[in-house]
Order: sequence, then structure tokens, then C-alpha cells
Amino acid sequence: MKLTQSRRRFLAALSSAGAACLVGARKSHAQEAPPEITKLRLIKSSSICWAPQYIAEGLLRTEGFSDISYFEIHGGPVSTPLVSGEADISMNFVGPNIVRLDAGDPVVFLAGVHVGCFEVFAGEGIRKVTDLKGKTASVESLNGAEHVFLASIAAHVGLDPRKDITWVTNPAKESTRLFGEGKVDAIIGFPPQPQELRARGLGHTIVNSAIDRPWSQYFCCLLTGSREFVRKYPVATKRALRGILKAVDLCATAPDSAARSLVERHFTARYDYALQVMNELPYGKWRQYDPEDTIRFYSLRLHEAGMIKSTPSKIIAQGTDWRFLNELKRELKG
Repeated sequence: MKLTQSRRRFLAALSSAGAACLVGARKSHAQEAPPEITKLRLIKSSSICWAPQYIAEGLLRTEGFSDISYFEIHGGPVSTPLVSGEADISMNFVGPNIVRLDAGDPVVFLAGVHVGCFEVFAGEGIRKVTDLKGKTASVESLNGAEHVFLASIAAHVGLDPRKDITWVTNPAKESTRLFGEGKVDAIIGFPPQPQELRARGLGHTIVNSAIDRPWSQYFCCLLTGSREFVRKYPVATKRALRGILKAVDLCATAPDSAARSLVERHFTARYDYALQVMNELPYGKWRQYDPEDTIRFYSLRLHEAGMIKSTPSKIIAQGTDWRFLNELKRELKG
């Protein structure tokens, strides 16, 4: 009964948000035309912290998108399918895409979405990040989200991630198995992996980006678009951002129903883990935090780690476009 009522509240909120969107569109019809293209290709990953992107479909339809699809990736930066033309826009983990932007990928950061999705788990005898010196960490891929974030954290406390940590690459499930058997010393997890590790009593958290400074002060996930898509379809870009940011607010205000929606739409299997994520992640802070601060912060950390050559100012100049976000902050006042 409770889940049914929660679902009804969620659908009512979705309907209300969509109606508000339509009213706003009518009021500003002279200023904002329909999207230049009605097809929108998003990205799906194994992490359910991207929930707003998954539950936004109804809102995106009210924005004028009639053909919405998800391109599934298994690790690596989202800039890869954005550049290849397999996707148009997506939430993403900021670090790997700064690395790819530095390498020349034509993508652009558009808005911050949420903070606090990753946690660093360690085994016995490791109480803080500096204890990782000489230890082994398992990540899904080099220059992928796990590697980039953990390398950034290590560099921030004075370690040289290129020399002080031994990196091994494994799929997330294999990393969990090796960690549980004590064959690797640390892993960094994205939802629902941290929830699973805690449920199984494996290791302990030494960094929780939702509460530990400085990581809790910056976005971990941003919206990123293909530079070509943003250039050709500015109205569609703004409308896509609006739909997804409205879904961010729904994750914050109706976490139980958002979690149920993720399960019902087969983006994840465990409702209990999904609900933990919705409750633990600080959705709803996208208006308060400055995404440019996030780009500057992580660019500095990645430069310290020897993973990029560009200065933060160059990354910001070449790879950010905040005009849509600034307009939406005025429109979508919380």
C-alpha cells in the first residue's frame, strides 16, 4: 500500500512538473521554439546515481522529444559515445571526461547534477588515504571513473598515484570478489556497489564523497553534450537539460518512488539498494553549487596527478557552456 501511494505521489509530481514545463513553454513561446530535433540519445551505465537521466523520459517528452533512447556503456568516459555519434547528451563522472577533453575530445560540460556518489573502501590496516602507499587498488579501467577519482584523491593528500599505488583492472563484480578475498587492498565504488559492500560487511569506507571534504563540496556528476549537438541544436539542448534537472528534483523529493521507477524500468534490480542511493545522495543541490568550481578543482587534482596537461582555465574555456544552466536556474527556482 505504501509503495502504491508513493508511486501515485511520484506520478503526480511528474505530471505537475510536466505541466509546469508546458505552461512555461507556452509563456515563453516567442523566446523558445520547439526543439530542432525530436530524437534524443542518452547513455545508460551500471551506476544508478544517474537516476535522474533514467526517470526523466516523461519530462523529456513534454519538452518535445518523441524518440528517446539509451546507449549502454560498460566503463570508460561518456565522451567516447558522444564523440562517435552514438549519443547526444548524458550525465557523466567529471574526472574521466576532463581527461578526454584535455586529449581533444569535442565535448562540453553543461550543468552540475549531484555530489557524493563514490566511496573508497579499504581493507584491514588502512585507515586513511595515505595508507594506500604501496597498496593495490582494483579499478574497472585505467582512466575510467574509478581510476581517475581515486588517483585524484591520492594526489590531493600527497601521494603519486603513478608510483605509490599498484593498479589492477577488473570488472566491478570481480573487484568486489577480489576485495572480499583480501587479494586487493582498496576499491572505489559507485552505486549500487557501495550499498552492496556495506550489506555484505566487506571492508570499511575511508572516503565518502557525500560527506567528506573537499569531495562533498563539488559535483561528481555533470551533464555533458557533444559539442556538435549543442552547436546545432541549442533549443533541444536547453530542453533536455530542463527535463533532466526537473527529474533531479524528483529524486530529492520522492526518493521512494524514484527508486521504484528504476526497478520497474529495469535500470537496477534491487529496490532496497536503489532507495538507499536516493536517500543518501544529496540530489537537489544543483542550484547551490557552481559547476565551474568543480571543473577547476578536478582539473587541478588531475594536473597534480600527471593525468592532464591543460590548465583549469583552458579546460573551462574550451569545454564548458553554462548559458543554458544560468537560464534554467532563473526558470526553475527551488
